[in-house]
Amino acid sequence: MEKLREVETAKALMTEAVAWSVMKWLREKKRVRKTADQANAALDQLNQAVKDRWPAEMRAAYAKKVKDADDAAYRARMDAEATFDEAEKQLSTRLAREGCRKAIESWDLHEKAIRKAEALILSS
Repeated sequence: MEKLREVETAKALMTEAVAWSVMKWLREKKRVRKTADQANAALDQLNQAVKDRWPAEMRAAYAKKVKDADDAAYRARMDAEATFDEAEKQLSTRLAREGCRKAIESWDLHEKAIRKAEALILSS
């Protein structure tokens, strides 16, 4: 699987953001959210492009391993977004840092799901 610039940029930003102060978070929260949204969109687009290359019978079956991986990635993404939302409500850097770690984990899971989807193409 190719590395996506948007995801690598977002991971680097989240890694940096873990050490930010409250004031830095307040100044940068829109950029963090925008960068995360761009990473999610890039992964979604790549995921769809891979699945569009699946043969019709595979698309109809939607292999269980890939579905399970997609579901895990989606749950992780929603958890990260909920954590960021709560961090914003509470103005909590602790929760924002946790959201960063969860976002990185969700992208890793999404990339893993895409690799599984690509592997199905190679095996068919």
